Amino acid sequence: MTENKYVKQWVAEMAELTAPDAIVWITGDEEQTEKLRKQAVASGELIKLNEEKLPNCFLHRTAVNDVARVENRTFICTTKKEDAGPTNNWMSPDECKAKLTPLYKGSMRGRTMYVIPYSMGVLGSDFSKIGIELTDSIYVVLNMLIMARAGKKCLEQLGDSPEFIKGLHSKADLDEENRYIVHFPEENTIWSINSNYGGNVLQGKKCFALRIASWLGRKEGWMAEHMLILGVEYPNGEIKYVSAAFPSACGKTNLAMLVPPEYFKKQGYKVWCVGDDIAWIRPGKDGRLYAVNPENGFFGVAPGTNEKSNPNALATTKRDTIFTNVVHNLDDNTVWWEGLDNNPPKNAIDWKGNKWDYTKYDKKDKSTCGAHPNSRFTAVAKNCPCVSSEFDSLTGVPLEAIIFGGRRAKTAPLVYEARSWKHGTFVGSIMASETTAAAAGAVGVVRRDPMAMLPFCGYNMGDYFGHWIEMGKKLTNAPKIFHVNWFRTDDEGNFIWPGYGENMRVLLWILDRCAGKAEAVDSAIGYLPKAEDINVEGLEGVTLDTIKELLVVDKKSWIEDLDSIKEFYAKIGDTIPKELRDELATLEANLKK
Repeated sequence: MTENKYVKQWVAEMAELTAPDAIVWITGDEEQTEKLRKQAVASGELIKLNEEKLPNCFLHRTAVNDVARVENRTFICTTKKEDAGPTNNWMSPDECKAKLTPLYKGSMRGRTMYVIPYSMGVLGSDFSKIGIELTDSIYVVLNMLIMARAGKKCLEQLGDSPEFIKGLHSKADLDEENRYIVHFPEENTIWSINSNYGGNVLQGKKCFALRIASWLGRKEGWMAEHMLILGVEYPNGEIKYVSAAFPSACGKTNLAMLVPPEYFKKQGYKVWCVGDDIAWIRPGKDGRLYAVNPENGFFGVAPGTNEKSNPNALATTKRDTIFTNVVHNLDDNTVWWEGLDNNPPKNAIDWKGNKWDYTKYDKKDKSTCGAHPNSRFTAVAKNCPCVSSEFDSLTGVPLEAIIFGGRRAKTAPLVYEARSWKHGTFVGSIMASETTAAAAGAVGVVRRDPMAMLPFCGYNMGDYFGHWIEMGKKLTNAPKIFHVNWFRTDDEGNFIWPGYGENMRVLLWILDRCAGKAEAVDSAIGYLPKAEDINVEGLEGVTLDTIKELLVVDKKSWIEDLDSIKEFYAKIGDTIPKELRDELATLEANLKK
């Protein structure tokens, strides 16, 4: 399929190491893909679902010990430990290869090695980067065909260049004691072994599009960010784009596919999804930032996805989707998960493959769930009802704003604006969320997750902040930076803001600020909206006073938060840019005035 000597030599070396019985090159054409689907169904790796209700959809169950990304088994392998930084697990490349090579030896014996050429980014675009993943899992092949642009066209774009990301994956024995996801950014290489779960093995996703790409972006002058991209269309047809970063459980996918409230819908407002998870961002010739979604599909969390929380995501899963670790409804051969609706199936198999009795389900006890709490859908982005017409743009969309957010009960107001790019970088660097009952451990513990990149930055976090500062210096027309918090609670612990589609009201204020159409009030932490500038027309139960309450800067909470920020900065150490330490000093001085 290729005459590229670098590709051929590397595939031959890896085949010699892993000893597969056969090698199959993935072409990306429907005939080969359909053959692989049938093969996976015949072997039991996939279950074909109801063709009428869920056309071309399948169910897969992972091993019970293999259901999530394993951060403690994820390593950045750089020559110098300080390049990986204190927030990543580090191993030297030599030590890592010495440890993993014996695990790969003969690991594909009796199996087929699939060679998947793929592109992150639209083929032919300046953003596009080619990867090749070698795997012994049909599940991985079929997911990668959804999640990336894959097949022989990628090899055509690569030509005879040695510049591609080399990915080796073997599910081996699924031995969790020897499960590793390792990245060699200096060698453009990813190795993953003893897992067959999405985030660990679909290497184009977090491994390439964030960890390796963040390293490349720093080297080449662009940014790989854990961000959604959406466009707000005004009644006059004009579309304005923003990107946004949130830690998990903060409504990122829901915002990416937001449905405007009826009040705005009637006026002709629309929201378009460019991406739900990852943004590659480059400076344009006009001094603005342009963003693309390097992915081709959505790898979404199923539980909690329903008609109210995210109708667009639900509609996207109705065809051409692979469901992982959800409930199998035997009565009509469809799927179900907690939070889908209030009609759990009476005759069902749970995610582990056992008969499931819905009457024993207890919301407080995750072990009684029919679907795994991290069960997933891999769906084609083009099937999303609100997918943007710019989804395949070669140049990307111009960003008006970058939005950071977190889940804070008292500290952060509904929305505030950073004073500058430098201040905005600081706001992103101190991003945090409070743990919910859904997360392991105590409730209300503050977890720092700067730019939502803590588990995904492929190098030292302090140097990453430095790269943000440097990027800002290149821009003559930088996007404004904001912080939002949909999760403020009253004294009884009830959410004050309704969230979901109503978040559009905050987006419109943000875009008005970017266009110079709205005023703001200076505060200790940044610029706040005037309460009357957040449009609450047609919104039940939310008054001007509610908005005023949501915009209060609780100085006591912020002062308490300073210690946690300092502690986090101390963990990162000397690489924190001076500009951010100055911003921290300014914040402290403002709060103690």
